[in-house]
Amino acid sequence: MSAYQAWTHAQMAQRVAQDIADGSVVNLGIGLPTLVANQIPADREVILHSENGVLGVGPAPDAGAEDYDLINAGKQPVTLRPGGCFFHHADSFAMMRGGHLDICVLGAFQVSVRGDLANWHTGAADAIPAVGGAMDLALGAKRTFVMMELLSKKGESKIVPECSYPLTAPACVSRIYTDLAVFEVVPEGLRVLQRCPGLEAAELQRLVGQPLLQS
Repeated sequence: MSAYQAWTHAQMAQRVAQDIADGSVVNLGIGLPTLVANQIPADREVILHSENGVLGVGPAPDAGAEDYDLINAGKQPVTLRPGGCFFHHADSFAMMRGGHLDICVLGAFQVSVRGDLANWHTGAADAIPAVGGAMDLALGAKRTFVMMELLSKKGESKIVPECSYPLTAPACVSRIYTDLAVFEVVPEGLRVLQRCPGLEAAELQRLVGQPLLQS
């Protein structure tokens, strides 16, 4: 077994931000994806959208400077970039469903090797469903990125041959950013774009438990 150093959540967010092109309009989902707002390069213009009706979201505010009238969809305080604006929830969903978002970044419980996404319900009897706008985003955005830890709390891979949890959307995910590796969904399967420091290809293959294409 190789000795490797998993990426931190901030490093994961930085890796996602690296793949967001200048001029993109991007929705950041609840949870880990919100961290991407703090990692957008200063010289890159990226317009961040929040489904509760904000366009032009900036990084998280400094401690003590929070304004709880200015929040994202996860009820976290945010900042607003110059030119940012607010609008009705219905208009926000029209943006999401109308193909106006270049990228959405979502968390996930499971992603299949074909890019099927399950991120709103585990199916457990005591679990609280939380679909929000995930279905609208996954199908409405031009590209869907997933940001998640590779292994569950039980040590099982969240990348699976078939999703056992209820689907959010089929074949919608184009890239998967995890704490151990970055994957691209291609017609042939999953291509490894990058591994965390010290993680060998064979060990990653063992952890995922699915066929992987090495770059």
